[in-house]
Amino acid sequence: MILTAITFLIILTILVLIHELGHFLVARMVGVRVEEFGLGLPPRIWGKKFGDTIYSLNWLPIGGFVRLAGEDKDPDDSAKVKPSHLKEYFWARSKKERSAILVAGVFMNFVLAVVITMALLLTGVKEPSGKLHVERVVPNSPAALVGLTTGDVILSVAVAPNPPKTTVTPNDLISFVKDNAGKEIVMIIDRGGVVSAFKVTPRTEVPPGEGPLGVAITDLELHKYPLHEAPGKALMINVTRARDMVASLGGTVWRLVTLRAPEADVAGPIGIAQVTGVAVSFGWAAVLEFASILSLNLAVLNVLPIPALDGGRLMFVFLEKMLGKKVRPAFERSTHQIGMLILLGLIVLVSINDILRLVRG
Repeated sequence: MILTAITFLIILTILVLIHELGHFLVARMVGVRVEEFGLGLPPRIWGKKFGDTIYSLNWLPIGGFVRLAGEDKDPDDSAKVKPSHLKEYFWARSKKERSAILVAGVFMNFVLAVVITMALLLTGVKEPSGKLHVERVVPNSPAALVGLTTGDVILSVAVAPNPPKTTVTPNDLISFVKDNAGKEIVMIIDRGGVVSAFKVTPRTEVPPGEGPLGVAITDLELHKYPLHEAPGKALMINVTRARDMVASLGGTVWRLVTLRAPEADVAGPIGIAQVTGVAVSFGWAAVLEFASILSLNLAVLNVLPIPALDGGRLMFVFLEKMLGKKVRPAFERSTHQIGMLILLGLIVLVSINDILRLVRG
C-alpha cells in the first residue's frame, strides 16, 4: 500500500512537472516573465527567488504549477505597466506566442509518452510472434505426464483421423482442447529445433485453476527494437493510442449527453492509484508503460476545448482570431472558473464511484 502510494505520487508529480516545464520553457523563450514555478500545490513551505522567478516547494505533494505574469489579468492593466516591460506579460504577447505557451505542456506530455515507449521498445517488449509457446507445465497434469516442458513450441494438434490443425494463438489451442476433452490428441512440438509428436488426453474433469492439459501457453515473444526503428514505432504507438483515447472520450461524452451509462468505468485519482498498485506488482516495465499511458492521457485531456484546461484557454485565442478582438477578460475568467468548479465536481463524483467500487470489491 505504501509503495503504491509513493509510486502514484512520484508518477503524478513527474507528469505534471513535465507539463508545467513545457509552459515555463516556452514562456521564457518568447520573453514572458514567469513569476513562480512551484513543486506541489500551495500553501508554500519554502520559496527562493532567482532572477524574476520564485522557485517554491509547497505542502500538497501533487504535481506543480507555473504562474505567468499577467496570465489572469486584464489587458486594461497595460496603463499601469511600463512600456519597456509590456512584453513580459502573457496577455501582451501575440496570438501565436500565447498559443505556443498553452500548447507546450501538452506537447511535453506527448513527448514524454513517446520517450518512455521508445525506452521500453529498446529494452524489449512482448509481442505476438505467430508461435505458440508452453510457458508453464502443472505437475502431474496430462501435459507433464507425457513430457511436455517449458519452452516447447506447439506447431499443430490433431485428433485421428482428422488432419492436423495449426495453432497460432492461445485461443486456437484452448478451443481445440475443450472441443476434444477426453479424446487422445497428437501434438507436434518443436523443442530446440527438434520436431516430435506427443500423444496426450485432455482431462474432462479439471482441477480449479488448471486447464484440461495443465499448461500455461502464450504467443508472445520478447522483441527488442533497434535504435533506428524504436522512435518511429514509439511515435506510431502513441498516435494510435491518442486517437483511441479521443474516440473513447467522445463516446463517453455522447452517452452521458444522451442520458445513457458509459460503457466502461471512468477512473478518478483513487482508481488510477489502484491501477498503479497493479502495475507495481508486475514490475518496473509495467509501471513505465502505465506512466506513458497516463502522460498521453494528460496530454489528450488538456488539449480538449474544456474551460480551465489548456485547450479551453486556447479556444479563447481562436475566438480572438475569428472575432478580430479579444473576448472580454471578465467573461473568459468567469468561464474558466465555472469550468474548474465543474471539473472538481466531476473528480469528486468519480472518486465516490471509485470508493464504492472498492467497497463492492
